[in-house]
Formats: sequence, C-alpha cells, structure tokens
Amino acid sequence: MGSPRTVRWGYLGRVGYRDGVALQHRVRDDVRAGRGGEHLLLLEHDHVYTLGRNASDEDVLVPRAWLEAQGVAVEECDRGGQVTYHGPGQLVGYPIIDLNPDRRDIRRYVRDLQEVLIRTLADLGVSARRREGKDFIGVWVEDRKIASIGVHLSRWITTHGFALNLDPDLSYFTRIVPCGLDDVQMTSVAAETGRAPSVAEVAEGLAEHFGAVYDRRMEVVAPTSLLAGMEPAAGADGAADLEAGASAGAPS
Repeated sequence: MGSPRTVRWGYLGRVGYRDGVALQHRVRDDVRAGRGGEHLLLLEHDHVYTLGRNASDEDVLVPRAWLEAQGVAVEECDRGGQVTYHGPGQLVGYPIIDLNPDRRDIRRYVRDLQEVLIRTLADLGVSARRREGKDFIGVWVEDRKIASIGVHLSRWITTHGFALNLDPDLSYFTRIVPCGLDDVQMTSVAAETGRAPSVAEVAEGLAEHFGAVYDRRMEVVAPTSLLAGMEPAAGADGAADLEAGASAGAPS
C-alpha cells in the first residue's frame, strides 16, 4: 500500500452558512480538477436552519418572518436528510475528500463519520453510540441525539458532513422537527457532563481521530489560508451526483 493521503484541516471559527457552502464548493472543484488536495473544514455557524433535499416547509414550526426578525436564517441545501439547526457552540465539520478508488461506499463513509464522532465524544467523557435504522443516522447518547450527519457526494467527492453539539442553545431545536423526528430529544456535551468544552480544542482532537479512521495524514493550516479567495456559492452539480438520502444521510 502507498503512503496515506494528506488532508489539510483548520478550525475556522465563526463562518456564515453561505460562505461555508461556497468554500466547500471551491475546495471540491479543486479536488476534482486536480488543483488541490483534500480538506476537513471545522467551524461554527451563526444561527441557521438548513433544509436538506427531503425537508418540507412544515418541518419549520414558526413563521420565517419571525425567524428573520430574530436573526435566524433559513437555507436550503443539497445534502441528504431534512431540517436541522446550526449555531454557536456547535462544531460543524465539512470533509471534502475523494472516496475513489477504494472507499466508494456511502454507508461505510457515514459509519466512519459516526466513528470519528464517537471517539471524539469519548475523549470528552461522553459514551455515545450508533442507532440502527435510516431514521437514526447520527450519534446518540442513549436515546438522546448529540450529533447529526448529512452528506452529499458528487462523483464520489464528499461535501457537507456533521454537526456536534458541544454547548449550543438547545431551545433552537424546538422550533423545528429535527431530522423529521417529532419526539427526538437533542442533547449536548455540556448537558451530559455539566462542562462546556472549547470548540477549538475539540476540533483539534476530532481532526486526529479523522486521520486515524480515514487513514489520512492530517496537516493543520491557518484559517487565513483556507478562507483566502472566497467566491460566491457555486450552483448545484449536474449529472452524476450521488446524494446520501434517507438511507444514508440525516440532516447535518
């Protein structure tokens, strides 16, 4: 076997949702064209509800005008799954990696993301697990959901990813039907342990676990390097896209 591929990673701090999507598309297009390597983008978003391809307007339980007045955005996106919340205190991860030629299996990719999150949570004193079934993609503490996963694949290059609740305001989840589950209870590391971990420090540990699970050499880079040359969000892909839908992608 050859040497592991290198994944460049960095914790970017607070990034607007549309800017995060634009950055993913730029990196993905560079990977596809052979202009750049794989990345793991780790960041926080401002308050936003994101609607995946399987979401409906009814999944948002309050009027959008009211949300706008509260400074909460609502954005549609091309990942699998339904609706979820992103906000401060939540570590969001966007892996942009090429699953060619030996990892072309959406279910394996999602299970590996779960494994990265489970190992990261164990470092924080939280015992987490998978749950079987297409409605339960994500990571759970007993029957409480602590992390969501929703992915998009285009020619086996990944975008979107996961959201790990460290210490977000969990009340934002009560204004939606998270992941299409009416009775789901959301939780966080702070709620489970009584401690609010540093998002930047958790990002560092998670990157190490990502490298071990995906057999990648992780190279940390400065946020300014990753954010340089930002362009407006690209449009949706054309043919040959693969979506991790209900069977392999809960909302991220």
